[in-house]
Amino acid sequence: MADEGWVDVGAAAELARQPVQQLMLGRTRVALSFRDGKFGAISGVCNHAGGPLGHGKLDGDYVVCPWHYWKFHYQTGKGEPGYEEDAVPGHEVRVENGRVLVRSTPVSKRSKKPHAPHPLARPVVASTGAIRVLGISTTAMTQGQERYSTSDDLLKSALAHAAAPLGCETQLVRLNDLKFRACEGFYSKSARACTWPCSITQMDPADQLDQVYEGLVHWADVILVATPIRWGAASSLYFKMVERMNCIQNQETIAGKSLLHNKVAGFIITGGQDNVQAVAGQMLGFFAEIGCQYPQYPYIAHSRGWSAEDMENNTRYVQDSRLLHEGAGALAGRCVDMAVMMRAGAVAEAPRARGGRKAQELDTHAQLQRSGADPAAAAE
Repeated sequence: MADEGWVDVGAAAELARQPVQQLMLGRTRVALSFRDGKFGAISGVCNHAGGPLGHGKLDGDYVVCPWHYWKFHYQTGKGEPGYEEDAVPGHEVRVENGRVLVRSTPVSKRSKKPHAPHPLARPVVASTGAIRVLGISTTAMTQGQERYSTSDDLLKSALAHAAAPLGCETQLVRLNDLKFRACEGFYSKSARACTWPCSITQMDPADQLDQVYEGLVHWADVILVATPIRWGAASSLYFKMVERMNCIQNQETIAGKSLLHNKVAGFIITGGQDNVQAVAGQMLGFFAEIGCQYPQYPYIAHSRGWSAEDMENNTRYVQDSRLLHEGAGALAGRCVDMAVMMRAGAVAEAPRARGGRKAQELDTHAQLQRSGADPAAAAE
C-alpha cells in the first residue's frame, strides 16, 4: 500500500503487454486496460449480470464484457454512447518509476440506466379455464417446399383431439418457421452468464425462440413434442431448441427457481429407422430435468425398422393408419387427464433434497476454496 490508498499493481512494461486484464485491489476486482500508451482502470464487475470485465476485450475506447458484450469506457467507466447512464466505477491510475499505481477508492460511482424487464421475466401464473395444449414440431424442411411429415401429421391429430372432443385450447409452434440462433455457450463462460430469459433473447429482438419460451413457461399446461428420427436421434431442430432451453434448467441450478411447475409432457416419435427407445429416453430425461411430469405411456412412436429404406411407403403407411392417428389422440387424452388431475391436486413445490440432485451444489464451493479457485471469494 502506498499513501492515499494508492496500490502498486506491477511493472508498467509488463502490464502494458495485455490490452485488458483483471487485477485485485484487496477484494475488489478491477479491469486494467492499456491503450495508446495510457492505462485505465474501472470496476471489474459488469452492471448487467456481474460479468468479469477484466476478462473481456477492448473495442476502441471501450471494455467489452465477455459474458453479454456490454461496453464501458476503459478510463471513465461510462457506458457506450446512448448508454452513458450505465456506468461502472472508475479508478485513478498513474505511473511512477516504471510502476503502475491504482487508487483503491473509485473516483466515480456505479450507476444503472433503468431497463424495463423482459416480458418473459414476469411471474409465472398458473392457468385457469380450459387446459392449454402446446404442440411443438421439430421437423426441418426446405422453406417454401414443405413435404409431408409423419411426426407433424400425428401431432396435428393429437392437437385436433385435444381441441375437440376434449375442449382444450391448442397452439402449434413449428420450429421450422422460426428464425432463432443456436445456443452460443453462455453457460460455458459461467453458470451465472446463462440468464432467464435466455441471454440471446435479451440481446436479439429478432430471435424468435421467445415464442417457445412463452408457450412453455407462461401458457401451456400440456406440452406435446413431435420429432422424426434422424440417424438414431431426435431432429437437429429439436436439439437446437433444447440447448437454448438450458436457461430454464439453469434457473434451478443457480436460482432455486422452477419455471415449469405442474406441466405435463408427451412425445411423438416417427422414423424410417429404428431407435425409438433411445430417442424417447433422451427426451424423457431432458423434460424431466426441467420439471415436467408424465402420464402413463408418455410417448407414441412408429418405425418400420432399419431395413425400410422405401420412405414413400413409410409416409403412406402413417397417412393411412387409423390406429396411429387414434394413438396420437389417446396420447393427448392421457396428458390432458393428468394435467386436470395435477391442477385439481395443486401439487406443491417440495424442498429439494441436498443430495442426489444437480441443482444442489453440495460442497462444491468448499472443494474450490480448498484449491484456491472459488469464484465466490472474489467479490467486489
